[in-house]
Amino acid sequence: MRASRTEEFKVFAAARAGHLFRSACLLTSGDVHLAEDLVQETLSRMYVLWGRARRIDNPAAYAQTVLVRTFLTHRRRRSASERPLAELPEGAPADADDPALRMTLLGALAQLAPKDRAVVVLRYWEDRSIEETAAALQVSPAAVRTRCVRALGRLRELLGGSIAEFAAR
Repeated sequence: MRASRTEEFKVFAAARAGHLFRSACLLTSGDVHLAEDLVQETLSRMYVLWGRARRIDNPAAYAQTVLVRTFLTHRRRRSASERPLAELPEGAPADADDPALRMTLLGALAQLAPKDRAVVVLRYWEDRSIEETAAALQVSPAAVRTRCVRALGRLRELLGGSIAEFAAR
């Protein structure tokens, strides 16, 4: 019985790890090392819960929620204030169409507050509804809408005309 649960988890982890990593990279503004740590922490927490996973309606969505909460917890720690120097992240995905656009967007995301960044990633990268995002962040839907408006306004402010320049290519 225990071995079958472990095998089920291995299949789940293999299927979701790439998706979780992409989301974690966005949350961490391209810090692949921190993203790997967040994914590892998320999967370890999911493994502990895996015996009770049958009670979880959507384990993939729950894993995303665990990832976001792990990221927010990390941001609250003192060690989260460490910043890497202006180095390009290692192992950029091969399917990146425009590296300059990617770096511009990651730089703008990095300047958002952690909760604003989490809302933007969940709403627009993960394509979650306001209600799903609210549940993942344990806030009200009104708070998600407010954070979305504020975060998108801040991104427009940060990117200004430069995003139109990149989009025109």
